[in-house]
Amino acid sequence: MTPEDSIQIQENLGSDIVMAFDECTDYPSTHEQAKKSMELSMRWAKRCKEAHKSDSALFGIVQGGMHEDLREQSLNSSMDIDFDGIALGGLSVGESKEEKTKILAFMADKLPKDKPRYLMGVGKPEDIVEAVRYGIDMFDCVLPTRNARNGQLITSTGVVNIRNAPYKMSEDPVDENCDCKVCKGYSRAYLNHLHKTNEMLGSILSSYHNIYYYQSLMKGIRESIEKNLFAKFVKDFYNMRNLETPEGPN
Repeated sequence: MTPEDSIQIQENLGSDIVMAFDECTDYPSTHEQAKKSMELSMRWAKRCKEAHKSDSALFGIVQGGMHEDLREQSLNSSMDIDFDGIALGGLSVGESKEEKTKILAFMADKLPKDKPRYLMGVGKPEDIVEAVRYGIDMFDCVLPTRNARNGQLITSTGVVNIRNAPYKMSEDPVDENCDCKVCKGYSRAYLNHLHKTNEMLGSILSSYHNIYYYQSLMKGIRESIEKNLFAKFVKDFYNMRNLETPEGPN
């Protein structure tokens, strides 16, 4: 597949947001390996810009591994190409939380303020909340449905492994703070039964709940920002999970 092929396929699909064709840098990678990979992505990015003909938004992808100078170089190249939005790629690929936060903190003040900023492949609720603190607007991840199929339900207080024995007789909802149809209509015991018997309905209901939770989380983030209450939202979010709020901007 060429960069031109990638753009054409996305446009044929009617994508609202078309992503530039890039190479996701391996982790870990040396500075030289990451530099070579990033420069390839930037050459492809220019070809994607030239191939893009539809009215859809075209986003560039910043690469560079865990190397700050390469990340900045990639961002500057993407800005010169003048994409409609900027994505941070090559994170959530096996690096530590500390490494990911370091890159987010480094990029925060450098990302354009007049264009949407998208963090690819993230992630856990706490990762999303942290990234928003560093100015990220958009996310994508398979986690809500993948984990749901394995019996892991995301709740306001943490993860519920619904297949575990304590839930076999529990008449409680998955999340008492959630108003989705799963939490209103089904008990933990019923979902435990569905997953234990490999009934497809278990994966369907669990996926519905997890997606609902993530949509509610993003809605809460948006509303708190609009009301200038995001710092309180962050504090309440971590308190609900009995986690210490990490240092960072608000």
